[in-house]
Amino acid sequence: MPNTRPGSNFNDEGVCQACLNYEKRKTIDWEKREKALEELCSKYRRDDGHYDCIIPVSGGKDSHFLVYTMKVKMDMHPLLITVGDPFTKTKAGLSNFRNLEDSFGCNHILFNLSIDLFRRATKIAFEETGEALKFVEYAIYTIPTLLAQKFDIPFVIFGENSAYEYGSTDEDFYLATPIVKSMSDKLEKDRQWWIAKGLTSEEVNSIQLDKNKPLPEVIYMSYFKPWSSVTNLGIAKRYGFKDLTHEWKREGCIEDFEQIDSVAYMVHLWLKYPKFGFQRTSDIASRRVREGNISLSEAKNLIKENDPDLDQLALGDFINLLGYTPIQFWDIVEKMWNRELFEKVNGLWQLKKEYEELRDRTGC
Repeated sequence: MPNTRPGSNFNDEGVCQACLNYEKRKTIDWEKREKALEELCSKYRRDDGHYDCIIPVSGGKDSHFLVYTMKVKMDMHPLLITVGDPFTKTKAGLSNFRNLEDSFGCNHILFNLSIDLFRRATKIAFEETGEALKFVEYAIYTIPTLLAQKFDIPFVIFGENSAYEYGSTDEDFYLATPIVKSMSDKLEKDRQWWIAKGLTSEEVNSIQLDKNKPLPEVIYMSYFKPWSSVTNLGIAKRYGFKDLTHEWKREGCIEDFEQIDSVAYMVHLWLKYPKFGFQRTSDIASRRVREGNISLSEAKNLIKENDPDLDQLALGDFINLLGYTPIQFWDIVEKMWNRELFEKVNGLWQLKKEYEELRDRTGC
């Protein structure tokens, strides 16, 4: 993991915070934490069968793991909430989305922003910040919590605490309510910026929390369960989850079961590359090294071979929905290239040799 990752911390030996946090797992009493989860569930469980929790889901392997844990193991009565997008869906993604309802017997709400709002907000975020799904990612956190307020459901369960799991903090905590509130507050703070760029006040309001109602208790499951994509995948497959093995070999990816629902989503993930010199391949490879699934040398080779690549099917889906031509897309990306990390060679941006050599020599 390079030190260009925003928020990354490294100790004096060059070990990143994510790896340091992962090592702490050996000292954690996971049985005690599971009992704490059971106590939380007992606090909120409604024995009359009414919804007692909300689980935000995409349909992926982590979604399957969350629903399995809450419905099967904890005997809760969840309502599933998905904040959708209008990008093309993979066959596996559609199958997994339906499978959550079918395999676990849960009711499920799909919340779609209007396509017009999605298109305008995504174009604004892409062109102005290089973070295409910035507005939608606010909604992914705020909408499930807002619906919990509206339906008087007191408990919301998210997956991993990404700040802790991936190294932006050394604070291990389970309560996500302040995080969700801070995201709604940040959206309020940036309201005039969004309006100046073309959204209406009502459109910004549509994904904000209700200030007149109390917030539910929102938690991160990764505090209570040792979070692992590979482990979650194994459980998900037992309940019918499908990956992309026989459907789509994605450029710039080293796996076939992460973020597989929406075709164009890969563009959002790749946009880290011109700004920070790494993208999803580095993220996934780093996690696999931490968990002992691949060696550091294998990870470095995978990163070198795959990190620069943007999947062309994903790019086509992205520009078709948003109304760009390929030239317009690359003209927008042109201003994002970090000149400290990249140089132009024969008209194409490439990592500077000294930066690439530094990544080869280092790594935790």
